[in-house]
Amino acid sequence: MSVQTYLGNLASKLNLKEEEKDKVIKSISTLATRLDLYFYNDLKEHFKFGSYTRGTILPRKADLYSDVDYMVVFENPNNYKPQTLLNHLKNFVNSYYKSSEIYQSHPTIVLDLNHIKFELVPAKKDYFGELYIPSKSSPFEEWIKTDPNAFNQKLTDKNKTNYYEIKPLVRLLKYWNRLNGSYRSSYMLENWIVENYYWDCTNIKDYVFSAIEKMEYSYFDTQGYKNKVDRAKKIVADTKEYERQNMPYTAETEIKKLFPDF
Repeated sequence: MSVQTYLGNLASKLNLKEEEKDKVIKSISTLATRLDLYFYNDLKEHFKFGSYTRGTILPRKADLYSDVDYMVVFENPNNYKPQTLLNHLKNFVNSYYKSSEIYQSHPTIVLDLNHIKFELVPAKKDYFGELYIPSKSSPFEEWIKTDPNAFNQKLTDKNKTNYYEIKPLVRLLKYWNRLNGSYRSSYMLENWIVENYYWDCTNIKDYVFSAIEKMEYSYFDTQGYKNKVDRAKKIVADTKEYERQNMPYTAETEIKKLFPDF
C-alpha cells in the first residue's frame, strides 16, 4: 500500500459511519423534541452547529471527546445572566437524562451519552437579531457576540476549490491533534487549515505533507508541543525521502508513526 492510499483510507475511516451517524441523528432529534416540550414558549430557537454541521466531526472510536455543539436561544425577557440560563439547561438535562453524565464546562452544559457527547450552549438575541453566548475568557463582559455557522461556508468553499481534500485533511489533523493531547482547539485548527494555501497539491498526501510542513509554534507554546510538531515534521521529511528512494513500504510504515490506524 502507498502512503497516498493509506492516508486516503484513514481519512475515510475518520468519517462517521452510517450506523454511528444514525444514532447521532436520532439523539439530536430526541434532544430537540425534549427541549420544545420542557421549555415550551421560553425558547426562540435551538440548533446544532460546529464540526458536526461541517462534516469534520471524528467518530467516537477515534476521539472519545467527540461532541455535537448545540445552541439553545432563550427568549430571556428578564435579561437573566448566563449562569441562570446554564442552570435552566442543567435542570432540563437532569429531568430527561438522569442516568447520563451531566456537568457544567463553562460556558456549556455537557451531556455525555454512550455514543455521543452534547455541548449545550445557552444564548440570547438582541433587538437586531444578533446572537450572544456566555463569555468564556473575559471577566469584564458576561456575553459575547457570535455567528456559530459563519465558518461553515468558508470551509465548504475552500474544500470545493481544493479537490475536496480539505475536509479529509481536517479530519486527519484533528486526529493527530487528539493523539497529541489536543493542544489546539478543534476550531482553531480547522480555521488555520482553511487560511493556508496549498500550492501544487492535488491529493490527500500532498495536502497532509504541506500542512505539516507549515506547522509552527510560538515562544509561549510548551516544550512538549514544540517537540511534537518537530517530530511530525521529521516524520514527513523521512517519509518523503523513503518515497524518493522508491521504498513505498518503508514510507508507509513511517507515516503510520504520525497517523496510526485505529
